[in-house]
Amino acid sequence: MRVGNLVLFAALLAAVIASFLYLGIDLGALVAGDSLAQMGQYASGFLQPDVSAAHLQAIGRGALETLAMSAIGTLLAALLGLALALPAAGRFGAIALHATRLLLNALRAIPELVWAALMVLAAGLGPNAGTLALALHTAGVLGRLFAEALENTPREPADAIRESGGGRMLAFCYGTLPGVWPQLVAYTLYRWENNIRMASVLGFVGAGGLGQMLYVSLSLFQEAQAATVILAMLLLVLAVDALSGWARQRWVS
Repeated sequence: MRVGNLVLFAALLAAVIASFLYLGIDLGALVAGDSLAQMGQYASGFLQPDVSAAHLQAIGRGALETLAMSAIGTLLAALLGLALALPAAGRFGAIALHATRLLLNALRAIPELVWAALMVLAAGLGPNAGTLALALHTAGVLGRLFAEALENTPREPADAIRESGGGRMLAFCYGTLPGVWPQLVAYTLYRWENNIRMASVLGFVGAGGLGQMLYVSLSLFQEAQAATVILAMLLLVLAVDALSGWARQRWVS
């Protein structure tokens, strides 16, 4: 092995050891005393999910709320991201380009959970806060992706329409958008998949949906009810993944 590789390995090993010492993580406490028995007893509560009719009805409402949050949040993000992508791609000058890219960086730099905490303070508890949080963060992500797609799109078709007397909007709709539309749809569907997962988590800060049900169940140590919510989350994510994959194959190709 080269000396540089050995030095790098030693540095990584020292960083890991220093992290354990700094954080005070005691792995021995996981197996000391009756820790294993307590963990097993707690985990066994998840092996018998609550499938009562009342709980399943509540989960159904929570799943629909989570699905609606992700769908509306992604739709709003796609519209806002497309509006910001045009100046971010340099279509309105250098000043608009740098200002819009700074805004997009700020939107996506703040995680969804932080946005949700801020929106809960602004809009109150419930799905409105979760929808706005998903829309704001996803708009930053999609806006950047849309801008890159627009930058890589040939300008000749749009230029030809403008030279023939067409306006900017006509040139964009018929000269630029058809060539970049499959990428925009693919990016939007992919982010919808991610937002389904994130919408299930935003409930931990009071943003509604299945996440809020899971937070309440875990807070009350209701393992059986929490297990049912987790299974519902898994089924919802799998269903949306399958639907999104089918839509990408059908529409994007």
